[in-house]
Amino acid sequence: MCEVSKITRQSAHKVVARREKPDRNKLYRIAEQQAGYFTSGQAAEVGFDRKLLWHYQKTGQILRAAYAIYRLAHFPASPYEDLFIAWLQCGPRAAISHESALALYNLSDVLPAEVHVTVPRTASRRRKGIRQHTNRLRPSAVRKREGLPVTSVQRTISDVAKAGLGEEQIREAIQQAVERGLTDRTSLLAEAKRRGGRAGRLIGKYTAEETPD
Repeated sequence: MCEVSKITRQSAHKVVARREKPDRNKLYRIAEQQAGYFTSGQAAEVGFDRKLLWHYQKTGQILRAAYAIYRLAHFPASPYEDLFIAWLQCGPRAAISHESALALYNLSDVLPAEVHVTVPRTASRRRKGIRQHTNRLRPSAVRKREGLPVTSVQRTISDVAKAGLGEEQIREAIQQAVERGLTDRTSLLAEAKRRGGRAGRLIGKYTAEETPD
């Protein structure tokens, strides 16, 4: 029994030692997938504790974007930094959505006052400046844009229509999305049929109006 305990302690010590050894390559790979941004939690997973992060920040190798969120200095600041911060705060299973997704796609003239993020139903913590929408997102409903996970165009339009966005802005978003090839009539009508209600009615109406056979 003592021998087993000794082996267990030695194994645990090795695991801790491995965790404490910072791996700059792994940190770079994490940040590279996120336009240079990363969280203190992600850094800790590859051996960077808060003291080491402070040292790298002091020497100018990393920059603090928000509480517990950093950017590698040689990556330029993203024009969507507020979206990156919100997404990283909400977790990897979150996605930019609703009016913020419309703005990211540059559809209609919506200017959201908060960052809209769809999070899993298990998420509960509220954050200042972030409007959280709890819902389950199928993988097919999420895209990558500017390095950010964002709801697909058809899902985005459906979400804002369901949430009560004005009809003119929905019509404009549909028209621009189809004209720019961001989605097509078939995908929009399929989403309308799936969601139903106000979203289905408006998407069906304006898809037919703007994209005749």
